[in-house]
Amino acid sequence: MLNLCKIVKFVGFLGIVISMAGCDLSVKTYDEDNSRLPSNLRAVSYSSLPGWRDDDVRYALQAFRNTCKAKIQYKGSVVPDVNLLQEKCNMLPSSTADIATVRAWFESHFQPYQVYNEKGGKTGTYTGYYSPVIAGCRKQSAKCNEPIMGVPINGVNYKGVAKKDIVNKKIGRVLYWANIVDVQNLQIQGSGMLKLEDGSLVKLNFAAVNDMPFKSIGGQLQERGIKPAGGYSADAVWTHLKQNPKLAKEVIYNNPRYVYFYESPQHSVIGKLGTPLSKIRSVAMDDSLYTLGLPVYVNTTLSDGRPFNRLMIAQDTGGAIKGWIRADIFFGSGDEAYKVAHGQHSQGQMFILMPKVYTYVKPR
Repeated sequence: MLNLCKIVKFVGFLGIVISMAGCDLSVKTYDEDNSRLPSNLRAVSYSSLPGWRDDDVRYALQAFRNTCKAKIQYKGSVVPDVNLLQEKCNMLPSSTADIATVRAWFESHFQPYQVYNEKGGKTGTYTGYYSPVIAGCRKQSAKCNEPIMGVPINGVNYKGVAKKDIVNKKIGRVLYWANIVDVQNLQIQGSGMLKLEDGSLVKLNFAAVNDMPFKSIGGQLQERGIKPAGGYSADAVWTHLKQNPKLAKEVIYNNPRYVYFYESPQHSVIGKLGTPLSKIRSVAMDDSLYTLGLPVYVNTTLSDGRPFNRLMIAQDTGGAIKGWIRADIFFGSGDEAYKVAHGQHSQGQMFILMPKVYTYVKPR
């Protein structure tokens, strides 16, 4: 089939002026789509996305702008065409565009695919994370008994070294100190804010990990037959461990995974993509399967049972985030985000939006 926009460009080159609605002669259009799509992604229409027309997709567009500023690593099983994705970044709607215009833009530029797991199922697990604010100290004290460390700068190997050895041998640069339970939570969340004794705030972002497996803290308590008051919620587990410091050290050091941090001059939470995360518009996914930066439509429920149907952007990853339909929703920072994130554990569907050759869709 002939590409009419290309014909118009060619005729225009000959000096003939032609106007054609829907052809943007200032933007290159690509005929080929070199996206990598595994068999468990199946194309669907936007009407198949539950709640699509009710979502204020302008917030997702703001998050997608950060994708366009990132140095994307095109890897995994789901990989977009480099030229097509770049084309989308060159054709972003205005930041003042209304919902209908932004929705039409996504519909014109991206094809949704429903994701199926290896067994052909359509549902997977959605958890949540946030950026905590914890008490910190510049020096070790009874209250601040655990170091928060940055990556070693002297070439000492930390890959494959268990947490207990890293801490005991100080394999890293001590940045600050905090309570061992709070430090473990900080490592699970991947970033956070320290509130120091003088009231000043320090932003810590993920720097590196020792590539050791994660061993659940609550799971260890269950194995030991220890049930905190309130069960095995994050609240209950952390409270119980703070009340039992000897037990806390045992189970936390028995989890070999260790996360290093760096101090950021900006207070934004930075994800694996290297750009700031957006509250309830950024999601962490398995980057061994997905190229980070892609839009993803999430159909699940929140911890309080409310439906959660949102267009989000894959901008982060995590050690426990593995699998085709598995994601961690970023809920923001502080206590309010914690209230939603800590109880988030629900089932739902996932739809990946892959860039396609541009087609004009008139806003409804």
